[in-house]
Amino acid sequence: MHDFSHLPRNDVLCMDMRSFYASVECMKQGLDPMTDMLAVVGDKTRSGSIILAASPELKRRHGVKNVSRFFDLPDDPNIHVVEAKMGDYIKVSLEITKLVNRFVPKEAIHQYSVDEVWVTVNGLTKIYGAPHEVAKLIQTEIKDTMGLTCSIGIGDNKFLAKVAMDLYAKKTGIAECRYEDVEAMLWPTPIEDIWGIGSRMKHNLNRMGIVTLGQLAQYPLERLKKRFGVMGEQLYWHAWGVDLSPVIGDFQKQEQKGFGHGITLLRDYRKDEVYACILDLCEEVCRRARTAKKAGRTVHLGIGYCQEVGGGFHRSRSVDLPTNITMDVYNVCVELFETFYDGASKVRRVFVTLDNLYADEETQLDLFENRTKKKDIGYVMDQIRDRYGSTALLRATSYTEAGITLDRSKKIGGHKA
Repeated sequence: MHDFSHLPRNDVLCMDMRSFYASVECMKQGLDPMTDMLAVVGDKTRSGSIILAASPELKRRHGVKNVSRFFDLPDDPNIHVVEAKMGDYIKVSLEITKLVNRFVPKEAIHQYSVDEVWVTVNGLTKIYGAPHEVAKLIQTEIKDTMGLTCSIGIGDNKFLAKVAMDLYAKKTGIAECRYEDVEAMLWPTPIEDIWGIGSRMKHNLNRMGIVTLGQLAQYPLERLKKRFGVMGEQLYWHAWGVDLSPVIGDFQKQEQKGFGHGITLLRDYRKDEVYACILDLCEEVCRRARTAKKAGRTVHLGIGYCQEVGGGFHRSRSVDLPTNITMDVYNVCVELFETFYDGASKVRRVFVTLDNLYADEETQLDLFENRTKKKDIGYVMDQIRDRYGSTALLRATSYTEAGITLDRSKKIGGHKA
């Protein structure tokens, strides 16, 4: 057994709001999130729209999953179907964070997603009791004030709190896993059930004879490092319950390594339509770069073909001078698209990324081109949009049927605000 005596011990909670979107919609309509059947879909007008969330009772009674399609819903008059309102979910998520902030300082809160958060509750024993009592108190406060339920995992670090929540708390409400519990609670678990291990990694590990987390823990560390590099070392230590990531800090401020924007289109696009989509994406990527006073040298373009064809490509190209000028980035994307596009397939997914960043004020002038004027135009356009709205000033192609900006402006996270 591993010696845990030298490792830091913290009281970390991992909170996950149960069927968050569906529960919020139930509360808005005066329904019980635990007993009523409700499905949240992206767009009620499209039968192929994905079910983003299903209430626990809908999952239990009809086996509906979050990856199901609208047309998969059974013909049951007791099922309530609503469209996603991402703005509402973000507001509720902020209110939950504010509630947690009453118990711990901001630096002890690490928001993982809109419905999941880590909370470090070190030092609260004398005020509220043991970590389990703190978890129960927060759980009760959220239920009493918002009508929402949550599952909470408790551990010595973020990883243990997360897996305790995933594997046990979703069934029991609150679950705790400490270093000493890893062998009994986690090692029998199939590796695909462990946070951070996806289908590709599962396949690779299975080929090495590793099926459970216990087998991963007993596998030679050096062989894992040789096979997977740094990821192999992390897998090994996670299998022993070890995670040294910080539990206190400013988790909101992170160094921006790049700016990306992508979309899964509502229909398949022909080649001539893709250009308008790429231009809209370049505009958004460069606007975000300018807002951060950054410019980048490497442009990435990703294209996914329609479902019937499958596949696509992801290519990048670097430019001589860092840029955040929309047309500069767009021209690179066009070159990449025309070079690697197969010439026939329709397109369903597009994304653009600008990275290899520099401070914008450090970028050099070009003796053969008036880059200063181009950059100024971009900043002026941004100022107009900031003052009058994101759609106050658009390029002509954005108003065509292939443009995406007008529709995206009404959404948050790809869904209706």
